[in-house]
Amino acid sequence: MKTHRKSIGYLLWIIGFTGAHRFYFGKPISGTIWFFTAGLLGIGWLIDLFLIPGMDRQADSRFTCGKHDYSVAWILQTFLGVFGVHRIYLGKFLTGILWFFTGGLFLIGWLYDFWTLNEQVDELNRRGTV
Repeated sequence: MKTHRKSIGYLLWIIGFTGAHRFYFGKPISGTIWFFTAGLLGIGWLIDLFLIPGMDRQADSRFTCGKHDYSVAWILQTFLGVFGVHRIYLGKFLTGILWFFTGGLFLIGWLYDFWTLNEQVDELNRRGTV
């Protein structure tokens, strides 16, 4: 079953020198490297154009489908994450409000969510299937 979408991966690839597409597909270490090196000086970013289908398949086999959509959570995190909108979508109302009033808990929580959002959604989806 599909948990991630190639189309969202390619959309995030456009700003991929930040590592956004790698975070989306559950690769936080290389996403961080891409962030600090501008996609390995643009070379890794261009190569990823061809690697996205494989990253999509790996993410689909690794994460659990369920009530919460990974792509919606990631779009909210990427573009509205400092306001906590993705956390409210996941039912984490208290931290969502905290993110809203503190700028994603002074950006540290927002960065933490880039590392852990797939696991957060996966955990909620697994809990919902039991």
